[in-house]
Amino acid sequence: MDKEIIYLDYNATTPIDPEVADAMKPYLDVYFGNPSSSHLFGTQTRKAVEKARLQVAELLNCTPQEIIFTSGGTESNNFAIKGAANANRHKGNHIILSAVEHPAVSEVCTYLGKHGFEITTVEVDEYGLVDVHQIEQAIRPGTILISVMHANNEVGTIQPISAIGELAHKMGVLLHCDAAQSVGKIPVDVQAMNVDLLTVVGHKFYGPKGIGALYIRQGVKLEKLMHGADHERNLRAGTENILEIVGLGKAAELARYQLIKYMEHTRRMRDYLYENLLAELPDMKLNGHPQLRISNTLNVSFPNVEANTLLSELSGIAASAGAACHSENVDVSPVIQAMHIPLKYAMGTIRFSVGKASNLDEMNKAVSQISEAVKRLRGGETEQIPENEAEGIKLTHFTHGLGCACKLRPQVLESVLKDLKTFPMPGLLVGTETSDDAAVVKLNDTQALVQTLDFFTPIVDDPYMFGAIAAANALSDIYAMGAKPLFALNIVGFPSNRLPVSVLKSILLGAQDKAAEAGIPVLGGHTVDDTEPKYGMVVSGLVHPDKILTNCSLREGDVLILTKKIGTGILATALKRGLISELEAGEFIASMATLNKVAAEIGLKYNISACTDVTGFGLLGHLKEMTVGSGMNAEIFSSQVPVFDGVMQLIAANVVPGGTKDNLSYVGSKVQFDASLDEQVQLMLADAQTSGGLLLAIHPDDADTVLNELHANGIPQAAIIGRITNHGDGIIFING
Repeated sequence: MDKEIIYLDYNATTPIDPEVADAMKPYLDVYFGNPSSSHLFGTQTRKAVEKARLQVAELLNCTPQEIIFTSGGTESNNFAIKGAANANRHKGNHIILSAVEHPAVSEVCTYLGKHGFEITTVEVDEYGLVDVHQIEQAIRPGTILISVMHANNEVGTIQPISAIGELAHKMGVLLHCDAAQSVGKIPVDVQAMNVDLLTVVGHKFYGPKGIGALYIRQGVKLEKLMHGADHERNLRAGTENILEIVGLGKAAELARYQLIKYMEHTRRMRDYLYENLLAELPDMKLNGHPQLRISNTLNVSFPNVEANTLLSELSGIAASAGAACHSENVDVSPVIQAMHIPLKYAMGTIRFSVGKASNLDEMNKAVSQISEAVKRLRGGETEQIPENEAEGIKLTHFTHGLGCACKLRPQVLESVLKDLKTFPMPGLLVGTETSDDAAVVKLNDTQALVQTLDFFTPIVDDPYMFGAIAAANALSDIYAMGAKPLFALNIVGFPSNRLPVSVLKSILLGAQDKAAEAGIPVLGGHTVDDTEPKYGMVVSGLVHPDKILTNCSLREGDVLILTKKIGTGILATALKRGLISELEAGEFIASMATLNKVAAEIGLKYNISACTDVTGFGLLGHLKEMTVGSGMNAEIFSSQVPVFDGVMQLIAANVVPGGTKDNLSYVGSKVQFDASLDEQVQLMLADAQTSGGLLLAIHPDDADTVLNELHANGIPQAAIIGRITNHGDGIIFING
């Protein structure tokens, strides 16, 4: 763990307490028996399980027989809600929940809503607090379950569970309470709270991850989710996870004895952080109830600041954003939305949560870093960043999006452009009608001017390489039109109050060197001060009017050749998250920085009908533009598409940028996948690329010759990936 980073995200997870770890260690190797076995090895572990059950029960003030161990909060919530719904379906099908529930509750209810249950969501007030009277009004004949969390994970507001439970029992309705954020932080007494079902999560109060519990009041019937042997009172099949059950039990024991001390300490840290931040930033807004709030949680909004930008600025602090700002919208968390917090505050919402290890020194450092960053982002309130801070800067940490993936979603862009009328221009050969990335204007009988513009946010951390990649990407549009570049202009957005200007110099140098490699000068440009670093080029080129390549000239039988591997969007996302190293990223960085000049020159020697470069809309998105524009159908062989190593494993780990998912949605109406191809392959083919390869449509008689020449000229990854099958509606068939 980096000691320089201040951890203020204890609501996301807590470290395992050393005493919990010590309690678990013997169960890694010494005590390994199956608790269902009758011999000594089994009885040793059975005793450990039952001891832990008692420890959890004592924390909650219930009997051990009312505790069932699960794999964590999600399973506990699923078991409680689905189990109660299905077991009581003969009584009714109506379920009530609050508008601020965790997805592990709300998504379960959404699922049940698709399977015959009726769901009512009760709104909350400006503090995130549920009105018991509104719940009473929502109850009707056929209501079988109410699910309301104890303490909200984002703003910390504590709900009036006891009153809701009293009402529920009066009306003959079961009450489930997700207590993931409250157990171990504030008193949780299931008797006083009048709950029938309550969720416990180990890693939220210094226990291990992957373990939780569900309190089931004696007499409450649930239909089980896990079928098999009769473990856990025949309610949850599967050999018990002894190691983590022991850890959960020990964490519960520690929480029981340390609760008052913990509450006093965390409240002091939280309030100190809040009061000192407020002194520096008086327009900061507190979210959540000012009094009815768990002691460790501070959720605040900084007006006119973007949460993700602020977090990227706080490299020395770990916290969570309550909103994500994209190029086309602001995604505000459902909790913040439910509280109707104005957008200018909502978009700057950050959750800070303190814990047992938090101290005043950390709080003072956090106040200094946060207040300085907020003032800097508002502009002009702090001095320019010193040049000596340029070393070690990770450029991707200063942006929300990555590369071409930061473009507007294709669906949004189409809706914006469809109603715009183009001013008629004599000599215009290619405009907006073909979905090409460049415009072409005829100058004379032998020359046409090609001009394109492309810019985006950092795809890599090194400023020089970012400039080089952005330049290669911009030049690619010229090559894709069959043209030769002539000169370029810079277009720059730069946060001079966040980054030293030497970083900008490195970006421009990388771009200049790449332009020189293409044989053209960079003749100036334009810069603006921005909240994020952005760089691109306007590139002008020349082409013969009769030799222009567009998206709309595919021919039946054409063979499709892709000149670079795909997967750069996924790899860049992994790089930004620290999941791969710069060394591991070397191949894809080098690929993005490689000009498409050689590939274009080779393609132009042969019978090429159409060409596009594969960038932000992904392989399928750009191919769709070609097939729809040409009125042709295509067939792609997914197994022949060149892909960078490690991409499929990253997709399996859900390391997928939002732009890639948007692309897959965008092509949905025109792409038909073979039934054998799972979503991972689909996402790979739709991955948003930056400075990708050329997609060449070649006459079948020339295809093998072109491929061999590409291989012989330093493009060994080039591959035949499909063909144009027949005239049609632009459908793309994807085979294995």
